[in-house]
Amino acid sequence: MKYFSTRDKSLAVSFSAAALGGLSSDGGLYIPQEIPSYTPAVRSSLGTMAFIDIAFETIRPFVHEDIPDSVLGAMVESAFNFSAPLVPVDDRLVLELFHGPTAAFKDFGARFMARCFSYLRRNEDRDLHILVATSGDTGGAVADGFFGVEGISVTVLYPQGRVSPLQERQIAGLGGNVAAIAVEGSFDDCQRLVKSAFVHPELSRRINLSSANSINISRLLPQAVYYAAAAGLAKAGRYSEDLVPTPRLRGKSHEQGVLRSGQLGKEILFCVPSGNFGNLTAGLYAQAMGAPIAGFIAATNSNKTIPDYLASGIYEPRPSVATISNAMDVGTPSNFERMSSHWTYEELRNNIMGFWIDDTSTKQTISEVFDRTGYVLDPHGAVGWAAVDRWQSQQHSSEHRLAHISGPVAVLGTAHPAKFSETVEQLVGPVPVPPALAAAMNRTVQARTISANVEALVETLLSGRP
Repeated sequence: MKYFSTRDKSLAVSFSAAALGGLSSDGGLYIPQEIPSYTPAVRSSLGTMAFIDIAFETIRPFVHEDIPDSVLGAMVESAFNFSAPLVPVDDRLVLELFHGPTAAFKDFGARFMARCFSYLRRNEDRDLHILVATSGDTGGAVADGFFGVEGISVTVLYPQGRVSPLQERQIAGLGGNVAAIAVEGSFDDCQRLVKSAFVHPELSRRINLSSANSINISRLLPQAVYYAAAAGLAKAGRYSEDLVPTPRLRGKSHEQGVLRSGQLGKEILFCVPSGNFGNLTAGLYAQAMGAPIAGFIAATNSNKTIPDYLASGIYEPRPSVATISNAMDVGTPSNFERMSSHWTYEELRNNIMGFWIDDTSTKQTISEVFDRTGYVLDPHGAVGWAAVDRWQSQQHSSEHRLAHISGPVAVLGTAHPAKFSETVEQLVGPVPVPPALAAAMNRTVQARTISANVEALVETLLSGRP
């Protein structure tokens, strides 16, 4: 399997080079030469296979020339040592992706990437420096995933004042081989600085750089796993069977609402709260591999670049707007370049419906869902929930293919609500805090502040004291 730049198909490299390089030398993102298909046996068994077995079968075709099966098996078993339950809530499902160490879906990609890099660099004697931009959750997940990994240092850029206090402690509170830079600007500024750093001649000469954003193919691929696993469960007429009551629920049973609808046993529709669109791109990969997925709802906050594109066919990146669902505050989503390289506008429009939700509706959704069901959504999950409500209001009145599907709908729960207690607790009261988050709250923020200027970043990195 070779990987090409989205900007120049003649730039073909191995998975190892694409992963460790992060970004192509021409500034493009790496994409696989083809998206492989599951074997018929795997496709028919997705509803009964163990999660780590699905992970192995999903990732292997992309990496087998660089990572032996025995090594990959150990990687996925170590990386995915937490659950991703598919929970029935009211008339839909929630795919909870926040049971990892930093309570966000980014743990899936970051933990696999850390193990992947460690193996791929096993014979290297030059240290690797990972540079990553975050709008909230990526930074914490990458920091946790790479903390203490020998031969690798990490610098996380985040927009000053635009992440939650807990997110900032996760990003900038570990120390050691993890450094943090608060940028006076938006996430788009952080992302622009990272991309500029990769093509800066002096940095390239003196520092061995790589990326851990979803622009890195090795972080995106493992995110396809939970789509395939959840889709397989739903198609098999099942959902997670290991659920136990949690403090986030009032003990109400949501099971009958889902089963009475007759939705299970059909292809699933995923609603993906979206910012940089790496998560949705991973879902598109899982679907292309053969996972039983009917399509996608792209749910954004006021940063509605992609919903506007889906409606008009015109892609117009714009400055990001700060919202309470801050991990999605992206006006120029990097992974649009991947999506548009793989699929035409008509193919994307036929497979994705886009909706955007403002902060007022987000807060209202958190309150209403809790009052009705006892389930606590974080702001990003609430954007997804409200987008499903919008989709339901258009069912059978829209000509779009997805407005007429009858299978189950799953909202991705991308982060634990306790990560956004400043917003959530004003609406629903106290939210129990997972132990990992409670420990992070006691960290001291250690970050250097710079202007949103590439030379300021270059000076900071070359000085060796971010």
